[in-house]
Amino acid sequence: MSENRYRVTGMTCGHCVASVTEAVAEVPGVNEVEVDLPGGTVLVRGRDLDDAKVREAITEAGYTVVEPTAV
Repeated sequence: MSENRYRVTGMTCGHCVASVTEAVAEVPGVNEVEVDLPGGTVLVRGRDLDDAKVREAITEAGYTVVEPTAV
């Protein structure tokens, strides 16, 4: 199991958290998504995570990935 943390801008409320969580959870290989709204981060855990697909899911949900941060 691996995990990646992403700094994401544009998240301001519970709806944002739900949107990002739902979008990222649909990416193949993702087992768990934790959104830290005050910290502006998204922690993704899973097997064979595809960084590009996770970033794309966040972007398609309407948010901006600033940088991935290895955990």
